[in-house]
Amino acid sequence: MYDLNGKVAIVTGAGGRHGIGRAIATRLAREGADVVVTDIPQSLDAIRPEDRLEGWEGLPSVVREIEAEGRQSMGLFSDVSDSGQVDEMVGEVLARFGHIDILVNNAGSRPGRDRVPVVELEEDAFDEVMRVNVRGTYLCSRAVARHMVSRNQGGKIIIISSGAGKRGIARYAVYCASKFALVGFTQALAQEMAAYRVNVNAICPGLVDTERVDFIAAALASEGQSAEEHRAMMVRERSTRVPMGRIAQGDDIARMAAFLASAESDYMTGLSISVSGGSEMN
Repeated sequence: MYDLNGKVAIVTGAGGRHGIGRAIATRLAREGADVVVTDIPQSLDAIRPEDRLEGWEGLPSVVREIEAEGRQSMGLFSDVSDSGQVDEMVGEVLARFGHIDILVNNAGSRPGRDRVPVVELEEDAFDEVMRVNVRGTYLCSRAVARHMVSRNQGGKIIIISSGAGKRGIARYAVYCASKFALVGFTQALAQEMAAYRVNVNAICPGLVDTERVDFIAAALASEGQSAEEHRAMMVRERSTRVPMGRIAQGDDIARMAAFLASAESDYMTGLSISVSGGSEMN
């Protein structure tokens, strides 16, 4: 276990019941941090019917889970690609908690129209992925980094990239481009923030069993094949290509995030760490 007592964390894109964001947020709370979770209102549309029937409400449910760990929390709807909303979100966190020690840039664009060959990729679909994945990470990192510099007490910035940020995949061109960009952004920001004792590292997961896989399957399903059938096939196929025999769960990513958020990683910065069961080894 890591000691994050007294630390305040922000985790973006944390409203999904099966998502990486929720897994990271609740893990940081178990390690002792107070955790602010954010998402966009549209995240409510992604709640699976069965989860809704079981009372899952998105951000409010995550806040309750964090508070059940004995930690303080708040849930904020905020578009990470809008600088005004990002600055307002950071301001609200500082008004309540007084400082920010950890930022996890987890928010990502919803898969769909971008999962096509480049010759079929529409400009607005390209722009949407880059707007959320790259611009959103830049805006949140800039806002929190400014606070960390002025406070001069160090900090941790964690960026969720992807195995697709290290290797191109057909029909994932703009997603790959955005995640490759985050690897470079991580390295550059790490060098800039090192003098302020702020560590900046990226996590590069393989396929993770989240709601996002539902959207990917819907986008890639062939004619006559349901999204559910394609999802099951995709999980089976990916699992056979992973040396450890399965795709990732949210907790797999949360374990690495907790380590990077802790003092145990104080001499590590600028890294893009694969958490993929061996499917990526660089």
